[in-house]
Amino acid sequence: MAREELTRLTGNGNGNCNNDDCPNVYRTASGSFVVQGDVSSAFTAPDGEGLVEIPEGTLREAFHALGW
Repeated sequence: MAREELTRLTGNGNGNCNNDDCPNVYRTASGSFVVQGDVSSAFTAPDGEGLVEIPEGTLREAFHALGW
């Protein structure tokens, strides 16, 4: 799936983390979510999974964008 196929719910729109544009939450066409952010080392995730850390404010922004 390409980034262009996702609906961006947070961030300033440039999609480049090294320009202070992360973390971000995206919505897929099927209604699931993709999170882009800093890798967390809180615990070791199972094979094929990863952990990202996102601040509460980013989730609030995503909820607001969805009208929740």
